[in-house]
Amino acid sequence: MNARAFARETNEYGARQVSDHKGRFGLFAVLPLPDIDATLREVEYAFDTLRADGVGLLTSYGNRWLGDKDFEPVFDELNRRKAIVYSHPVDAPCCVNLLAETGPQTVEWNTDTSRAIWSFINDGMSAATSGSLVAGNVASSAPSRATRYPDIRFVWSHAGGSLLGLVSRFLGRGAAADSLASTPQPNSRLHHLRRFYYDTAASANPVQMQALKSLVGSSQIVFGSDFPFASAMVAVQGLQTSGFSAEELRAVERQNALKLLSRTA
Repeated sequence: MNARAFARETNEYGARQVSDHKGRFGLFAVLPLPDIDATLREVEYAFDTLRADGVGLLTSYGNRWLGDKDFEPVFDELNRRKAIVYSHPVDAPCCVNLLAETGPQTVEWNTDTSRAIWSFINDGMSAATSGSLVAGNVASSAPSRATRYPDIRFVWSHAGGSLLGLVSRFLGRGAAADSLASTPQPNSRLHHLRRFYYDTAASANPVQMQALKSLVGSSQIVFGSDFPFASAMVAVQGLQTSGFSAEELRAVERQNALKLLSRTA
């Protein structure tokens, strides 16, 4: 089955589940990237006919990450629709079976997520300036892809993957305590990182959750479990001991997602 037929069949099945179990499910539509024309047609069908809540994409297609210029027509349309875009990682062709006896979920998936995030926030500054000198809380004169798509609400899997280990590389001086404590300039790298959302799948532990909270705030963290590959209870129990207050925990487990989804109504 080709990607276009698979996407249509999957999306119609999902829409039937939403209809048959009202109030229990929502629909994030599959899109047949990297076929641009077919993807645009499926975006129209998913939102206008199936009433999808958002779309689900992989972090990369071939050796092109989501912020690639080739995908501009798709993201321009998703931006016009103020869509929610959820992304799950994959091991790109560049990086398959690099380590012996190591599945892609161990290193590569988290790395692919951080590559996709970088493909959106990269404003070209690092090409001319040492990363240690770049102020990631100050807007560059060269707009990033994230700046081009201000109305897309991105949701990244696994607490942003390896983002947290790359904060100094992505933000430079913007990762300093005083920069994190201040309001970043609009369209700066830190501004975009703080408008993105991040789920808790395979990340519900105090190390990642507290680091993510310090970077983007608890308001940008939404519940994710990696079900059926992992039990949802693993995430639930992990969040209980991740250092959140009762109010923050309620937000992470439910309220943040409700606010995000309510904007699609």
